[in-house]
Amino acid sequence: MHMQAWNCFGDLLTSFVMTGNIAVKGFRVQLKKLNINLLEGRRRSLTLRPFVSLFRSGEDCKTEDKLVLSLARLHGEAAHLKIGVPENYDGIFPWYLTKLPDLPLTYADLTVSGDDEGIFGVESGFLYALKPLDREKQPSYSLHVSFMASMHPQNFNVEVCVIDKNDNVPVFLEESMRGSVQLGLLKAIPFMQVEALDRDDRNTAHADLRFSLLDQTPRIPASHMFHIDSITGEVSLTEDGASTLDPEMCGRYKLSVMVQDMGGKANAFFSTGTVLVEVTGNTWASPDPVRLQENLPGPYPIPISQVKWSGSPVEYSLEGEFPEMLFTISREGVIYLNAPLDRETQDQFHISIVAERPDGREIAKPVELRVMVGDANDNRPTFPQMQYHTVVKELATKGTEILTVQAADNDDPKTDNVRIFYRLAGQVPENPRNLFRVDRDSGVITVQADSMEGTAPQYTLTITAEDAKGLNSSCTVIVKVLDENNNPPVFSQHEYGPFHLAEDAPVGATVTAVAAWDADEWGGDSWVVDYRLESGNEEEVFTLVTDRQTNEVSLVLDKVLDFERENEYILVLSAQNPVALVRGRYGPASTSTVSIFIDDINEGPVLSQSHYEVTVREGEEPGRVIATIRGYDPDSHPIRYSLRGDTKKYFSIGKYSGELKTVQALDREENSTYTMEVVAEDGRNSSLSASALVTVHILDVNDNSPVLVGDYSWKYLCTPRWEDQALVLASRDSDGPQHGGRLNFSLRSDPIVRRNWKLTPINDTHTNLSLNIAYLPPDVYTVPFTISDSSSPPRSTFINLPVTVCTCNVRGNCRTAAKQLAGMPTIQSTLGILLGTLGVIGIILIVVFVRLSYQNPPPSGKANQERVPLKMSL
Repeated sequence: MHMQAWNCFGDLLTSFVMTGNIAVKGFRVQLKKLNINLLEGRRRSLTLRPFVSLFRSGEDCKTEDKLVLSLARLHGEAAHLKIGVPENYDGIFPWYLTKLPDLPLTYADLTVSGDDEGIFGVESGFLYALKPLDREKQPSYSLHVSFMASMHPQNFNVEVCVIDKNDNVPVFLEESMRGSVQLGLLKAIPFMQVEALDRDDRNTAHADLRFSLLDQTPRIPASHMFHIDSITGEVSLTEDGASTLDPEMCGRYKLSVMVQDMGGKANAFFSTGTVLVEVTGNTWASPDPVRLQENLPGPYPIPISQVKWSGSPVEYSLEGEFPEMLFTISREGVIYLNAPLDRETQDQFHISIVAERPDGREIAKPVELRVMVGDANDNRPTFPQMQYHTVVKELATKGTEILTVQAADNDDPKTDNVRIFYRLAGQVPENPRNLFRVDRDSGVITVQADSMEGTAPQYTLTITAEDAKGLNSSCTVIVKVLDENNNPPVFSQHEYGPFHLAEDAPVGATVTAVAAWDADEWGGDSWVVDYRLESGNEEEVFTLVTDRQTNEVSLVLDKVLDFERENEYILVLSAQNPVALVRGRYGPASTSTVSIFIDDINEGPVLSQSHYEVTVREGEEPGRVIATIRGYDPDSHPIRYSLRGDTKKYFSIGKYSGELKTVQALDREENSTYTMEVVAEDGRNSSLSASALVTVHILDVNDNSPVLVGDYSWKYLCTPRWEDQALVLASRDSDGPQHGGRLNFSLRSDPIVRRNWKLTPINDTHTNLSLNIAYLPPDVYTVPFTISDSSSPPRSTFINLPVTVCTCNVRGNCRTAAKQLAGMPTIQSTLGILLGTLGVIGIILIVVFVRLSYQNPPPSGKANQERVPLKMSL
């Protein structure tokens, strides 16, 4: 149970013991198994089992002028009484503090020990005090109560706790306090601490101290330069103080400070004090830059600089872009280098030096140490690539630059360590010597010889770059000698031939192959030869085919030869390079003559055309010449003509004249086109011949009249007239479209016919016949009309068409039987024809069977029923 609850309960219990009444102000009291016995109004006993708990809602229990009792009995052991008594009691003495527990009605030899001053005593079972208590003098008393009961000694302990009252004023430990603040100190970093003391209980608000800053003198350069922590009393700079503190403007400040108890409440005790603050300079500044040589031999670590914070104790640390543990700093601010430096890796370092309090807070702005790394000649010059490729023309003159090589040295460019010297260390092949040189300072490679003609096609040079210390490296330069066209191609002969070529040699035949020799580099552009026929080939009978692998040219026949036209060719062949000559010129040796003789061959005749097309009007009189086939023989031999494929012998051709004639009249409606083959043979050698197709087109003549096509006897028209009902009449003309393309239908010029009927064209060959009036009596009518073709003059056919007109049902079926058309067969005539036909067939069968019976007599021994003639009656 909380001590304050026990103390409050002690007050209540004391009140009950002294007065017999319990007054509760703002408390709720819970008593479990509480028995109170009053004996004759003189003796009161209080038994608590097993505990008493006291609660209060609202503020803490005030202990002023009250007794606080705590009592417990545990497991049958002697009670231990603990009471709280306020200090500085100013009431009536003896001051009865509490009723002692478990005193029997009768006891003897009661004594109280543990009180050297004789302040406490016991009367009638009550513990009393004879004078006020002072907590600051003695905060508690431990009393031992012993007595005799029923001849047995008994005892228990009583602990008297003196409850504090706020009866002491807090005071500063020093009446005048001194401190110093260093220039450069950051805001909110304490540079001193003021301390105060309050003799009251430190566990109560009576000793809860609060500090405050009352005044600052002088108030320059800002009125609020300092700040004091209200709880700890630590003094620090404000933001204005940290930024404007200047010992030259003000080197000392006087601060008035105050300390209060009770947490600074209005009823608190307080006292004031003075703080003198000295503004001091500081050694905290960036050290001078340090220059260190790379690759120092050591030993390590090597001290290189030092910083110092002149104020309170601090811890130092280093920050920056450098490998971990390369630089370190000691507790005294000495900065060490712990390993060799490499200028080529990092040529300078910017190290931030941080000063911190032991709690890790920075005390001032970091300062910077700049470390510069001095160069040592520890790097050999190197080329950006190990191998270079370049070319030089074979006609290059002395001093021609062909390449510049540049090496780089990673040492300090501001020193002589990076000065590089170049030299030619080797040449492969070695001969001829002194072809090239390299400039010692610039690395420019030039031609040293007067000319590169006749040298190797490629050289490998070794170039060495070396610094002043002798450190070096090498690279190779592959120099290709570029061939130039300084040699024209030449033929080995001035003339080639004569060559003989048959007149019938096929196109594509090779006449000969020649080559011109070029002294330039084999396979290069200067070595390649272009050939051309300068003369003798104006008709382009020959062509040239060049092999680029060997520079050999073939003369190839490109057109059919004709001995009778040309029997000899003299060709002038030239050879040149596709690239220009840089020296010299093309002379007679670059041309040659090729002679070709053509050998005569007996050739077959040739027709003037491969296909002849002839047109003839149909009905033309036979024997007329419709075409003349022309051919010639290159050897001037006679030509014989004949036809092939004219199976019906419609045509004939003159054996020597080539005149094509018709043998009989031709009808286009029978066949509009005839195709045959005309053959021309050499008169002296029939195996030599030529042929051509002949196509004869028969031109149409208007020799056919149009006719009506189809049977219309079973068709009819309904009366009264049905809309859109008509007979579709079809016609045909055997002539071609020129004459019979469009056929025209027209009614006879009779007013009654034109009133009753109407013809409506559908297309070129069909027309609609329909009623022209609404009603026509049912009957079979003859409709006269004419069909004409489109020729000029036209050919016409007159038609009398019987048309049935009848009444129709709703389905359009004719109700009235159609009349027998004139000239149509009747039923009687049809039956007579049928019976007559059957009689003729019967007679024929009788004759056949009789002849068979006489030609095949039956053998003997057979039944004679086979001999009886077959009889048949109709």
